[in-house]
Amino acid sequence: MDAAGGNKKKRDRIGIVLYATYLCLLLASVLVVGRLIQIQVAFTPNPRIERVLTPSVTSTTIEARRGNIYDCEGRLLAISRPVYTLHMDCTVQKDRYASMSNGKELEQAWLAKAKELSAALAKEFPGKTADQYYRQISEGRRKGQKFLSICSGVDYNTYTRVMSFPLFNEGRFKGGVRVDKEYTRGYPYGDLARRTIGFVRSKNSTVGNTHVGIEGKFDETLKGKDGIEWLRVTDYGMAHNNDSIYVDASDGKDIRTTINIDYQDIADKALREQIETDDEIEGGCVILMEVGTGAIKAMVNLLRDPKTGKLEESQNLAVGRLGEPGSVFKITTLMTALEDSIVTSLDDVIPGNNGRIEGYRYETDQHILDYQREHHTKQIPIIYGVKISSNYVFRYLAIKNYENRPKEFLANLQKYKLTEAYDFDVDGMPRPSLPNPDSRYWHKSDLGQVAMGYSVTETPLHIITFYNAIANKGKMMKPYLVDGPQILNERICSKATADTLTRGLKAVTEDGTASRLRTAKVQVAGKTGTSRVVLDNGRYESADGRKKNQGTFVGFFPADDPQYSVITVVYSKLSYRNFYGSQYPAGTVKTIVDKLHDVDPHWRSTIGKTAQK
Repeated sequence: MDAAGGNKKKRDRIGIVLYATYLCLLLASVLVVGRLIQIQVAFTPNPRIERVLTPSVTSTTIEARRGNIYDCEGRLLAISRPVYTLHMDCTVQKDRYASMSNGKELEQAWLAKAKELSAALAKEFPGKTADQYYRQISEGRRKGQKFLSICSGVDYNTYTRVMSFPLFNEGRFKGGVRVDKEYTRGYPYGDLARRTIGFVRSKNSTVGNTHVGIEGKFDETLKGKDGIEWLRVTDYGMAHNNDSIYVDASDGKDIRTTINIDYQDIADKALREQIETDDEIEGGCVILMEVGTGAIKAMVNLLRDPKTGKLEESQNLAVGRLGEPGSVFKITTLMTALEDSIVTSLDDVIPGNNGRIEGYRYETDQHILDYQREHHTKQIPIIYGVKISSNYVFRYLAIKNYENRPKEFLANLQKYKLTEAYDFDVDGMPRPSLPNPDSRYWHKSDLGQVAMGYSVTETPLHIITFYNAIANKGKMMKPYLVDGPQILNERICSKATADTLTRGLKAVTEDGTASRLRTAKVQVAGKTGTSRVVLDNGRYESADGRKKNQGTFVGFFPADDPQYSVITVVYSKLSYRNFYGSQYPAGTVKTIVDKLHDVDPHWRSTIGKTAQK
């Protein structure tokens, strides 16, 4: 019994101990869980301890490389180049050396390397002497300076040389060098096609458009997508934070344009040669287009700086400037008359009427009077009206046949895309304007004005697109710089009409208003145009009799096998002089044609055969 009782008491004591242990563990668990809940919900650590024990984390942007822009042969027109800024942490390794038994020797060795670095920096960047560089570094080390500026705006070649200098070749944690890299835009051909290539300004810019030219239009394609990296502070500086998401940058895509930089150079020099020394010329533009595709091979935009007088690519006149085109617009009237079978041949004649249209107060066309007297006739051949750009002939065709149905006449101009601001590879194309016969401002004389290129506004790009369609036998191609060939209108006129118009345009350059092109190396078909520019006072002349002129030549070559169409428009300042399309514009085109003849593959084999004879 005593033994049994003793065993029972022993088991009871063990049970009590186990039970007490269980209660203690349960209580501890409750306390731990409660503490965890409190930490998760309500605990706020001591800020000072938190700063010491928790390394700060910051994000940095990984800049995407912007895509390059190339000409049609793969030559760089715009490139993103890395530019480097170098700083130095003068305190690197200093604390570590101080805790080492041979720290003084190591510190002296570091400073000796800093002297060598200073000498190399003075040779690379002579703005400071070696002593000045060394003084900055040594004093920075003594004062604990972690961010000493060394150089900025450094290109890649310079950067690689500098990174081989003493200390810097030991990297960030031993040599103290810190590098910031960003991309800047470079233009290898300077101002050539500068406005067409364009640029992108900061959204905060207060100077003009932020997105200009190809750079602006295709910004989303070119710019890519920036990445992000999270960094944390360590004893050795900033390091990648492995606990955070890392997103690499996605570089922008490259773009190949239709521009041929050689042809751009030819066109640029040809226009400058004509207008640069004439201070009464405000500026001018040139477009060179491939007939079959609408690809623009050159686009020149020169505007004289009012302060310096230099011609600069500061505005896209070819795409963005509206103006009354003058006589180059007359061919739209002739095309309409041919398509409607009002004119069947350029040899058709119309009454001369001594150069006047009855019932209208237009000025007398002196050319018609002279022709009638010289040839003793009352009839005027239409081919003559085209050659000498007779206002009377084109007014007569429009008024005689469309006076009671002007909407039909204007509807043809819409078919020729002369009223559309269609999408183009650079922004800024305005909508051309035509008078509206339903408007209360319509006057019966407007029809005759439109027929000769007044009371309408067009850009140079619209005019060359129309003439390019004539060269392309009636098929109107959309002009483009990047996107690829597209058809604006499958047929604005028949092939027969295009051939008839080409005959008339050849006559203009053979013995008409553009006869200076007669001696071009290949035959050119085209038309001159001269118009006055409406001034701020709503008139064509200032109070003292001065005026502004817009002179144009537009056409294509070779006349019988068109490869290129071309337009040159020259704008004058207020002047007492007259400026005609037969002068600077036609002269510019002749130079372009002759130079292209010497370099373009289309004629190169012909030139070689000629030289061998």
